[in-house]
Amino acid sequence: MAAHTAAKRGRYLYAIVPATGKRHHGFAGIDGAPVYTISNGRVAAVVSDIPYQKIRPERRHLAAQQAVLKGLLSQADALLPMAFGIIAVGAKEVQEILTRNHDPLAKQLQRVAGKVEMGLRVSLDVPNIFEYFVNTHPELRAARDRFLGSKRNPSHDDKIELGRLFDRFLQEDREAYTEGVEEILSPVCFEIKRNKCRHEGEVMSLACLVGRDAQDRFEAGVFEAAKLFDNNFSFDYNGPWAPHNFVELNLEL
Repeated sequence: MAAHTAAKRGRYLYAIVPATGKRHHGFAGIDGAPVYTISNGRVAAVVSDIPYQKIRPERRHLAAQQAVLKGLLSQADALLPMAFGIIAVGAKEVQEILTRNHDPLAKQLQRVAGKVEMGLRVSLDVPNIFEYFVNTHPELRAARDRFLGSKRNPSHDDKIELGRLFDRFLQEDREAYTEGVEEILSPVCFEIKRNKCRHEGEVMSLACLVGRDAQDRFEAGVFEAAKLFDNNFSFDYNGPWAPHNFVELNLEL
């Protein structure tokens, strides 16, 4: 999506917001550059000047982008966060992008207006996940004893079969737990998106689109959902964030 030219100064894009004129924000962007908007009269891009056409995803750059989005979240009723590293040649190109994509941008801004993203991760907090499943699933325990019993040397196929059985129970439990949590949180969420679990012990990773005035109710829902779990599970809910998981930008350049 980035435009690469020999231009000396590009425009780094942080987000799209509803705006009709140029505005300077009171926070800095990447490399401490001033953050401002470029508008086509209907929607605006939040940008800062940048002296290069490529930018590495270094921690300081990622932190600067997140700081800008956090600042915007406190000021704008709606924003569409951009992916890291999108650079346009100049202000004219930014305005052209806004004009060509006005309708889908306006539609998505309307979709997220007055809303923020909240995250929820639930993980198993046990020393050995396989042993936990063996102790909680009799069928897996029986298979473990059958394949890995002391009186026999398990074959490669036996180990594969045991692994498949474990994975089946893991996926079934994830699905059941996620459905239970979604049922409790759905009344306080406009949308819930399931993200891929990052590791074996993670039970679910949810992105929730929540009204700005409903964050307390979301938190109460998380505590209610936690009652479905025993002390072997840990909850991590976070936010508010810009609605990264609920924005789909396929811009015409």
